[in-house]
Amino acid sequence: MPISGMTGFGRAEGALGGSKGEGWSWAVEARSVNGRNLETRFRGPPGFDGLERATREGAQGRFQRGQLTVGVQAKRSEGSVAVRVNAEQLERYLALGDPLVAAGRVKPARLDGLLALRGVIEADDAGLDPEAQAELEAAMAASIGVALDGLLAARREEGRALLAVLSAQVERIGDLAGQARGIAAGQPAAIKARFETRLRELAGEAATEERIVQEAAAMAVKADVAEELDRLAGHVEAARALLAADGAVGRRLDFLTQEFMREANTLCSKSQLSALTAVGLDLKAAIEQFREQVQNVE
Repeated sequence: MPISGMTGFGRAEGALGGSKGEGWSWAVEARSVNGRNLETRFRGPPGFDGLERATREGAQGRFQRGQLTVGVQAKRSEGSVAVRVNAEQLERYLALGDPLVAAGRVKPARLDGLLALRGVIEADDAGLDPEAQAELEAAMAASIGVALDGLLAARREEGRALLAVLSAQVERIGDLAGQARGIAAGQPAAIKARFETRLRELAGEAATEERIVQEAAAMAVKADVAEELDRLAGHVEAARALLAADGAVGRRLDFLTQEFMREANTLCSKSQLSALTAVGLDLKAAIEQFREQVQNVE
C-alpha cells in the first residue's frame, strides 16, 4: 500500500423498514485531520451504544494516525411513530389565555395554533424490541464501515498527491547536497590561504609551535564537511526507500527530517566559502518544505 495522507471525508446513507411498519433512515459522515496518534470521536443517536464500539474498531482496523470524527444522524419515519395529545399541557395553555380572551386583548385560539404549541403533541417513542434493535444497529454499523472505507480512499488519494510532492523535494535535497559536495572540494585551498595568513599573523606575535599546531588543527576540523555530506546522501536514500515502502511511514519520515536539518546546520556552521553557505541555506529551506509536507503523511 502506498503512503496515505491523514485528511479526508467519507459518507454513507442507509435505511431499514421493520416488520411492524417501523422505518428508519440514517446518514454517516466520517472525516479526519492530521494527528500524531489515532484519536476517534463519535457522535450518534441515543440508545445505540454499540455503534461507538463499532466505530473505534473500524477505525483501528483501517488507520494508524489521525484525528477522526464520525457522526451518525438517524431518524424514525413519521408513519412509524404514534402521536398523542397531551391534554394537561393543552389545558394549561387555555387557562393562561382565557383572561386575555375575556379582556378582549386576543382572539380565541384556533385548534391548529394550539396543536402547534410546544408539548401539546407528543411522539410515543416506544423502544424497539431487542431483535429489531440488534438488526437496526447492525445495519447502521455496516454504514459506518462504508463511510470509513470512503475516508480511507480519500486519504489514499491525498497520499498519491503527497508522494509526487515529497519525491520531488527529496530529489531537490539530493541535488543540493551534490552541489555542496562539489563546492566543498574547493574549501581546502581556501582554508590553506587563510591558514597561511594566520601563520603570518602568529609569527608577528612570536607564536610558539604549539600554538601554530593548535590553529592548524582547529581550521582543519572546521573545514571538513565530508562526513556531513556523506550522511546527507545516506538520508536521501533512506527517504527514497521510505516513500517506496508500504504502510504508515509518517513518523519515520518526520524523524528523518530532523536528521536532515542537523546535517544541514552543521554544514553551514563549518562552511568557509560563501557559495557553500548559500547552498547550505537553500538546503535548509528545502528540508523545511519537506518537513511541512511530511506532517500530512500517516
